[in-house]
Amino acid sequence: MLEAKEVYSFLLFVNGWLGQLFTPCSQPVLLSTSSLNTQQYLGKWYFIAAAGVKESDVQMFRQMDSTVFHLNETSENTLLLTGAMRVGVHCIMKNWTYTIQSGKDDLTLEGRPELQTLVWSGEWLNCTKCILLQEIERHLDPLETHDTLNRFMLYARDSALLDNNVVKVFQTQTACKNMGRFVHLPQEKGLWFWYII
Repeated sequence: MLEAKEVYSFLLFVNGWLGQLFTPCSQPVLLSTSSLNTQQYLGKWYFIAAAGVKESDVQMFRQMDSTVFHLNETSENTLLLTGAMRVGVHCIMKNWTYTIQSGKDDLTLEGRPELQTLVWSGEWLNCTKCILLQEIERHLDPLETHDTLNRFMLYARDSALLDNNVVKVFQTQTACKNMGRFVHLPQEKGLWFWYII
């Protein structure tokens, strides 16, 4: 039996798809990492939602209740993202190191050079305190025409004050880009572990 969230997600996807027939998708604004002022993006970010083309693009987020990240600059062209993810009663800590390369629009994740991480402005969602990351991983086989991973992730400076309409707009905008798989973290189990980082 389908849950209400799944039915709602499906209806939003269909709405986005039908809307695409009559109006073109609006395009997000890419924040080129080679010219990005990283200082304005350092600090605390809350992971709010994710959308992907395939279920496997968002599956890992379905078990999470809430997540908070700290973005720090460790050197001129290196960013350290530290995350605390609440999964059930456990807090899972993880670090990701990104490098900014001159002349490139995306971030390079240490140990995953095949993964392209694009940074998009939250203005696409009318949210100046939001940012979007898009992860794209292409097949190594040039005969394969689809991506092995393609997802958008929504982050906000303050999860408690985020207008729920921003999440709806995120789901609609990404559905318009054929990303019908959607996860919105429930953030129901408290913030006890967020003080660790």
